[in-house]
Amino acid sequence: MPGPTPVSATSSAARPRESPLALSVRALLRKRSSRIALVVLAVIVLVGILAPLIAPYDPAAQPDIVALKSQSPSLAHPFGTDPYSRDVLSRVLYGARLSLVIGVLATFVSLTFGVAYGAIAGYVGGMLDAVMMRILDAFLSIPRLLLLLGVLVAWPHLSIAPLILFLGLTGWFGLSRIVRGQVLALKHAEFVTAARALGASRRRILARHLLPNLVSPIAVAATIGVGHVIVLEAGLSFLGIGVPQPLASWGNIIQDGADQVATLWWMSLFPGLFMVLTVMTLNILAEALREFYERRS
Repeated sequence: MPGPTPVSATSSAARPRESPLALSVRALLRKRSSRIALVVLAVIVLVGILAPLIAPYDPAAQPDIVALKSQSPSLAHPFGTDPYSRDVLSRVLYGARLSLVIGVLATFVSLTFGVAYGAIAGYVGGMLDAVMMRILDAFLSIPRLLLLLGVLVAWPHLSIAPLILFLGLTGWFGLSRIVRGQVLALKHAEFVTAARALGASRRRILARHLLPNLVSPIAVAATIGVGHVIVLEAGLSFLGIGVPQPLASWGNIIQDGADQVATLWWMSLFPGLFMVLTVMTLNILAEALREFYERRS
């Protein structure tokens, strides 16, 4: 007598394949901690987007440099004022927008270069792979912060666009090595061999068959990378070589009160709290993505 029909196998074969974005969203909604982190991050992003509407003052305005400077938190200025009489709450809200934009765009530049470099090196192989890996080893031997300090000290008055470019171009080295390893492991798989036998070009195999299987490391690297860039930009702005004044970023808000931390505590507390919450939520989301994709693999 024939056995039961394998319903699960049939249903799974008939089920449409989920997109990488749908998989990532499902991964983030599985755990309570990642759901809370997602809500907190959404609030911070929304605050940054709506900063021109909800900020009570112009972040660069200096209404009274004598009477309003270095005021502690009050009803009129909930986050206090800085030594230039600017409202710290308004600057923190605008700083959220700028810090997030820098983090996202610089990470996008890093992902673009890292994925392309690692995928080409791993798929082509041979002498080209060896040369590209030696170049990558040379880049990895230079600490990223030291490289950025050298560049930004040489050009101390960069606008936002070049700053994003420099942050992005110095952050792709580690990801490219991960992508290369994944491509090396997949390029002899059966589905790649079948595509090659059907006459698919190298570009098509990379774009349609290999890169969709690299969603896991790319998604995790992107989530961690945004938080890392935010902290890096804040550190550079704190040193006075990042976001130029009078633009507001969390780093240069803290820097404005760095010489009087004990008395101007609100200038370190509020932007630092926003920055810690943002980076913490990004790390929680990255961990949730990593665990989800590891279980699937």
